[in-house]
This record gives sequence, C-alpha cells and structure tokens, in this order.
Amino acid sequence: MDAQGRGRADGIDPADQWVLNPDTGDYELRLGPSAPQSRVPGPRGAAPGGSQTSSTPGGSRGRDAQASAPAASPTPSRDVSPSRRRRAAPEEPPQGRRGRRRPDKKKSKGKKILLWTGGTMAFVVLATAAAGYLYLEHLNDNITSVADDGASTGGFQKDKAINILLIGTDKRTGAGNEGYGDKGSAGHADTNILLHVAKDRSNATALSIPRDLIVDIPDCPTKQEDGTTKVIPGTRGVRFNNSLGQDGRTPSCTMRTVTELTGITPDNFMVADFNAVKTLTTAVDGVEVCLAKAIDDPDSHLKLPAGEHTIEGEQALAFVRTRHSVGFGGDLSRIEIQQQFLSSLMRKLKSNDTLTSPSKMLKLADAATKALTVDSKMDDIGKLKDLGLELGKLNTKNLTFATVPVKDNPAEKVPVTVVLQDGPAQQVFDMIKNDVSFTEVKQKEKEKQKKEDAAVAARLKGAKSAPSEVRVRVLNGGAPAGSAQRELQYLQTQAGVTKSENGGNADAEAAKTTLEYAPDQADQARALAEILGLSGAAMKPGESVTNAQGLPTMTLTLGKDFKGAGVKLNATSGKAPAETQKTTADKVECAK
Repeated sequence: MDAQGRGRADGIDPADQWVLNPDTGDYELRLGPSAPQSRVPGPRGAAPGGSQTSSTPGGSRGRDAQASAPAASPTPSRDVSPSRRRRAAPEEPPQGRRGRRRPDKKKSKGKKILLWTGGTMAFVVLATAAAGYLYLEHLNDNITSVADDGASTGGFQKDKAINILLIGTDKRTGAGNEGYGDKGSAGHADTNILLHVAKDRSNATALSIPRDLIVDIPDCPTKQEDGTTKVIPGTRGVRFNNSLGQDGRTPSCTMRTVTELTGITPDNFMVADFNAVKTLTTAVDGVEVCLAKAIDDPDSHLKLPAGEHTIEGEQALAFVRTRHSVGFGGDLSRIEIQQQFLSSLMRKLKSNDTLTSPSKMLKLADAATKALTVDSKMDDIGKLKDLGLELGKLNTKNLTFATVPVKDNPAEKVPVTVVLQDGPAQQVFDMIKNDVSFTEVKQKEKEKQKKEDAAVAARLKGAKSAPSEVRVRVLNGGAPAGSAQRELQYLQTQAGVTKSENGGNADAEAAKTTLEYAPDQADQARALAEILGLSGAAMKPGESVTNAQGLPTMTLTLGKDFKGAGVKLNATSGKAPAETQKTTADKVECAK
C-alpha cells in the first residue's frame, strides 16, 4: 500500500506525518518518535526501518540608399504526439555490476513517498494553459513528454530569466469530456500563456496570446513515430490555434510560432487538456470566484448566480470555458475570466490550508502529473523540482497577467479574428525580452549602478523644444532596409518633426539606436527622445553635424533594436502600454 492507503495500529495516517522543514523548504517524513527522518528531495534507496523505495506505475541587416527617399502515447487522456511515457523501474543489476536501476519491488517491505514541494506556489490550469511544479517521485510514470524538435532554448537555467509556454488544448479526452470541445478535433492551441519569470525571480508576467490572433506559422521540423523528422509546411495569415493539431503539428510548432510572433524563444513548454482544471480544482477542494452578474451559458454548461462561489470539477471547467455570458462574449472576454480563475487558483495553492496538508499535496501532485504533458527537456524529476524551486520564489503581487494588445481584424466585415496592435504589442514583447517587470518591484542595486543610472536619467530631464524646432538627420545603422525613410516619414507626417532628413547609411553597424547631439541641442534631444521613446542611455552628448543648409543637426542612428516606424524603444520604462489589459494575481476581481 502507498502512503495514502497504508494504515497504522495507532490510527495515525502516515500522510499526516509529513513535516515542513523551514530551513530547507522541503517536507520530511516522520514515521514515529524513534524513526529517523528522510530529507526531501533525496535518493531512491533504503527507507527507514529497512523499507525500500519503489515507483508507482503509471532578417538580415538591410541598408538604406544614401539620401534615398512525435508519435502519440496510446493513453486515451493524451492529446499530443509524438510522446513517450516513463516506465516502471527495472530490477536492480546483479551484485558487482554498476547500474542506475531501482531496487526490486519484491524486496521492499514498504514504500516511502518523497514529496517535493518545490516552493510555495503551483501554477496549474487547463484552459488557461496549465503548468505546475508539485511532483511526487513515485508518480514519475504519470509524466508524458513530447519532443521539442529543437524549437526551445534547450531548457530553462537557474541563473537566467525563464520563459515557459503553457498550452491548453480543446481535445476531448477522458471520461466526462464528451460534451466539450470540437468533435473529432486533434486538439488545438486554444489557451496560450507565455510565462516569463525575471532573472532575479522578483517578478513574473503571464502573457495570454489570443487563439483567434492572425499569425504566420513557420515551417516546423517534427519528429515522427518512426524516429524520422518531417517538415510540416508553414501557413501565413491563419489563427494562432492552428499551430497545434492542424496538419500534424505538435507543441514544438506552437513554440516556433510564439518565437515568430514575439521574438522570444521559450525555454520549455507544458500542455494540458480538459481534465486538468477538473482534477486540480478537486484536489484543492475548490477555488473561489466572483461574478458581478448571474451567468446561464448553455454552451459551457455554466449556471451560477451573481456573487462569490467555490467551484471545482465540472463546474470549474465550465467557468473557464464560458465566454458568451461575460464581457463582449468573445475569446478576449474568456481570457479575462480565465486569468481571474488562475489568480484565484494560485492564491489557493499558496495558502497555508494547502501547503500544510500533506494529504492534499499528495492529491494535487497526482492530479498535476496526470494532467500535464511536458517537452523532452523537462522529462526529468530533478528538472521539474528545480523549476518548482525557482517559481516558488515569486510573490503573487508581483505576478502580472496581461494579454497581447490586439484589435479587430480590419479585413473582416463582421470581426471574428484579431490582429496585433503593432506598436503596443511590440512594446510588450520588448519588455519581456528585456526582463522588465509589469509591476513596481523594489530591487537592491549596487551603488555604482545607481549612480550610473541617475546620471543617464538626468539626460531626459529639462526643457523640451517643440517638435517643429527639432532638427535631425536619420541614418540606418543596422535596421532593415528602408527603415530610415520610413522613420523619416513618421517623424514628418505624424510627429511634427518637419526639420528632419534622410542621411542614408551609417558608417558602421550599431546594435542600439542612438541620438547624438551637441550641448546646445539638449532641448531638441529631450523632445525627440520623448517622441521616440529613447532611454537616457540612447542619448549621446557629443557634436552636431552641419546639414546642406549649413545648420547644426542632430544624428539619429537606427540600430538593430529598431522595431519599426513609430514604435517606441522605451521598453525599459517599466510601464506596459495603456492598450495592454493586465491584472496581478493577488487581486480578487469579479467577472463582468
């Protein structure tokens, strides 16, 4: 019997003997007053009292012309392929031979369950693209993995920022799910969240990508059942959710599509189906949600009066699937209600009621490992534990849920799909790439860095000239061909900088966009910096040049970081654009 079923003569449930060690953040198993304690995590070996552990089955740079104008596992509950399921441990090798096999189950007199809490927060949800990090070692066999096909960075690293792609599919697998999703669907990427965790772990951003967003899906090399690799041709101008399931695409193709869209390469991905939200909410005895109005949605099967409710199982699934009865009745409204649900689930998972209950943690771990499919770089209990420890450092008040800024597709008379709001969307992507928090996070900085930052910031402070008085020439130092002319058109026609000119190509390539100006042009420089979103670091006090009219002129050199005409470069400002819908995980909000 395992830890949930084994009984004792004194009537004490062994699951209640798990004790949190405040020094390590791990649970330790206390079998009795005189029994030794086992630290977690630890090796799979002999347990106290002679027992042994056993596993439960289960684009290139352009220049402007000078002055130019895997095979799926047969399990019925899995949606993706190709995949593999971890097998039960083989027998121990004969004495004298080295090996990594586990002890023979027949020699075991009992089972010791090693619980990895991985921190104090679990990030797990279905239709909100679930991910989690509570795993029991004896549940290794629950984990299903899928090839990443070279689409990832190779896996997250402890000393770098982390980007995890969370995918929720609409495939109808498992008992009780016949009434949901598209009949016969191979499973699409219906809920997608790019979870970015800051390098210093002080903050995180969960960026929702609408399923109906029009994107270009790139060519996707995909591992087949026979071990060969097939390149699935890309498609232009289709919905994001077609990046999974359609034409044999696997999660690695969704990962490539995210990179194509955002410029961010995820470290890993996690996938969940309909069962995840049902089993996880049941494992924690439900989560609290709030409705500003009553909902009766026959499509999602959700029927609830206004007010606060505790939901789990089928009702929880109905809640995250509803859209016709909230907001404007579309996918964007559903994203908002899913983010509210996920925030509530996270608060519940971080609560003492969950973390101090070993039996509840066991149920949660069982549900999480059965509900998730991970990429091949994560198919290791040590990696999963390490990810959990990194996520556990987060505080919910510094976790922001945001949605990619989009607008109705102008090509449709009756809008059904959405397209990017180019400027605001690029700012959001840049904030994540530059590891900028969407919330105000107090961070300790070195004294030297503080002084440098203050000096640089001072360049932006002071009087500003009127745009019509700003005189600048634009050079291309690393941006795509034609960028200088397009930026010039933006400055003259939309920003009011009429005294601007195209200077052609810069003498050398530049990684960053810069503005060089003479001391007596500081007012003009500050005005242009505000228009373009330049940071103080991009402003380079120096000398002016003389234009064709013999007048002193500043020099704006577009670097490789240039994102397009009119797109601001101030991703380091720490503020998301006004067009970004966002909230933080510590807030309780009612669905409208």
